[in-house]
Amino acid sequence: MLEKSDVFQCLVQGEGLHVEFKQSVPVKVRELSEEVCGFANAQGGVVLIGISDSNEIVGATIENSRRSAIQGSLGEISPKVQYSLYPVEVDDKTVWVIEVPEGQFKPYVFAGSIYMREGASCQKLTQVDEMRDFFQRSERIHFDAIPEPTIDLMDELDEDAFHEFRRVAGLSPDTPIPQILDNLQLFDESHFVKRGSVMFFAKHPEAHYFQAVVRCVLFKGNEKVYILDDKTFSGPLLRQYEQALDWLQSKLQVSYRIETAGPRQEIWEIPLNVLKEALLNAICHRDYYEQGATVAVEMYDDRVEISNPGGLLPIVAKNFGRKSLSRNPLVFNLFTRMSLVEKIGSGIPRMRKSMLDAGLPEPVFETEGFFTVTLSRPTAQAQTAKVVEEEAPTAGKHDSILSVIRENPTLSSEEIIRLTGLKRSTFYNHLNKLKESKKIKKVKKDGKWQWVVK
Repeated sequence: MLEKSDVFQCLVQGEGLHVEFKQSVPVKVRELSEEVCGFANAQGGVVLIGISDSNEIVGATIENSRRSAIQGSLGEISPKVQYSLYPVEVDDKTVWVIEVPEGQFKPYVFAGSIYMREGASCQKLTQVDEMRDFFQRSERIHFDAIPEPTIDLMDELDEDAFHEFRRVAGLSPDTPIPQILDNLQLFDESHFVKRGSVMFFAKHPEAHYFQAVVRCVLFKGNEKVYILDDKTFSGPLLRQYEQALDWLQSKLQVSYRIETAGPRQEIWEIPLNVLKEALLNAICHRDYYEQGATVAVEMYDDRVEISNPGGLLPIVAKNFGRKSLSRNPLVFNLFTRMSLVEKIGSGIPRMRKSMLDAGLPEPVFETEGFFTVTLSRPTAQAQTAKVVEEEAPTAGKHDSILSVIRENPTLSSEEIIRLTGLKRSTFYNHLNKLKESKKIKKVKKDGKWQWVVK
């Protein structure tokens, strides 16, 4: 059962994969049943009644007749779902909790439909046979939810990636790391870490799941014959996303629109929001059970192709561009907390609109076996002349990082990024090179982490 401190922690983290807020009992109590059904079909969660849309405790009163109506509605979920309904007193106000464990007999159906918790909302899925087939094929468990008894996440934690997540997600810097990991439900009931946690926060998840990397390849011309550049990015999934995006930006043309006032506007030959959406989709939704392929970013003279193993799930294929269902809800939720993933099901329409607004053809989607999005590049004649701004050479970037660290070896990575003015992905690329060349390392001294320059 949740206690007062648990409710406050939910307020800090906000709605997500495991938490839903309601200011009061909905007029139609079936809305609560839909949420409960969604949690049971995913990884479990809690509905907190008495929390406003602005994450403030307003309290709620549930009379016996209303409580009976809720229980009657929840009783219509089939098969019978386990849940607990109880009040928690918080600062002289009552918050009602509906606590739902992950179901053991998926899929759960309410009023003829399946509901699945995805990110911070529930999706209605009407094709029962298709969903039953999905749960059976995936052994009724998502790859990123499988526990790993032999992995110690605290021992393998990439602290830079974690602190970046905590900052962007708006989590308190005073909360201990183990408590945050627990609150994010990154462990199972036996406190074994889940695979998605390892992929998102471990220094080298590829040591456990060699397929969990992003490969970027630049080809000469329009055919897959001559390779000009070939990079494979590993490490925490957030870092893979940043490095792959940085690689794309280093290859694409960019021009600038300069107004009389204000900063100049970057105009990329392919809109950046489209590239970001395609990359995040590939990383979040790929089939990690498939070990024979990786997320692939391929660039040709006339196009960019971003592919991931695993075609669309049947229910998504029938509602392509309108519904979304992640194979990896834990990973998806962590990206959602960083506001990198927006409204579910809206990504495809946004990509189409952005490409058309840029005067380019709509993206082409292939959904069988692999999910591939093809983005057309402008022809050479149509490309706007690029304004070249050379970055400092590699040696200069290394010197800049080392100079800042020498002055204050206890600085965090985020502070170093701010002081050097480097892009985050560029900083981590060069930091890794400095570590590999043994010019720098991080040690714990007097209970504090600090940098050592050799």
